[in-house]
Amino acid sequence: MRAIVGDHDLVLITLDTLRYDAAQACFERGELPVLGPHLPPEGWERRHTPGSFTYAAHAAFFAGFLPTPASPGPHPRLFALDFEGSETTAANTYVFRDRADIVSGLRDAGYRTICIGGVGFFNKRNPLGSQLPGLFDESHWEPGFGVTAVDSTERQVALACARLRSEELRDTRCFVFINVSALHQPNRHYLAGAEHDGYDSHCAALRYVDAALAPLFVALRERGRAFVIACSDHGTAYGEDGYHGHRLAHEVVMTVPYAHFILTS
Repeated sequence: MRAIVGDHDLVLITLDTLRYDAAQACFERGELPVLGPHLPPEGWERRHTPGSFTYAAHAAFFAGFLPTPASPGPHPRLFALDFEGSETTAANTYVFRDRADIVSGLRDAGYRTICIGGVGFFNKRNPLGSQLPGLFDESHWEPGFGVTAVDSTERQVALACARLRSEELRDTRCFVFINVSALHQPNRHYLAGAEHDGYDSHCAALRYVDAALAPLFVALRERGRAFVIACSDHGTAYGEDGYHGHRLAHEVVMTVPYAHFILTS
């Protein structure tokens, strides 16, 4: 990351609530024409999330703790904050000095930091919903980005593209964070005839999100080079072992898909 930071735009796309098994099944069925070509031949990397719900996971992400590979470690991290005793800060880790979050660290490195929120922890309607967006130079949220908007990802991507193409940011490296809300319940509106949320509507939501991301990748390539991280913050249960939802330590919640890749013009 020492060769990436400062030279590439950085993008973190959190596919909020996306289960690993659903993401991998969609990949294997060839249903991800936008994201799929950027994944390894075997598909998504299986990882463990540091948090079982949105706020906890993102607080960890912004401290440099992205989902951890689901295999024995230690696993060197891409980003880290400077603190004693870290066993996952390696020679190629980009370390932010004297900062409590990587967003502030990227600002120090010359980046314009942009948050495009999705679920309630980013809606800025109350102090809790303002805390994570408050880390960024600019943060955006509107009801059309939220969990009940059928076209939420299209709206989020349109704003991201407008900011990336703006005259103001033409010569400025950007860190763009998008919290994609479409996979979060309710997602039954993405599957014709579905009366309830479930695994199949979850997959249908991912197919929608994949298509909606295409313009973002075009805009990033227009600017030159971008390092993209696409991952889930946590999964969700649809009745497995009697569990529903998340904020619980079930396998389908704690195991998430992860990928990172470089886009070039």
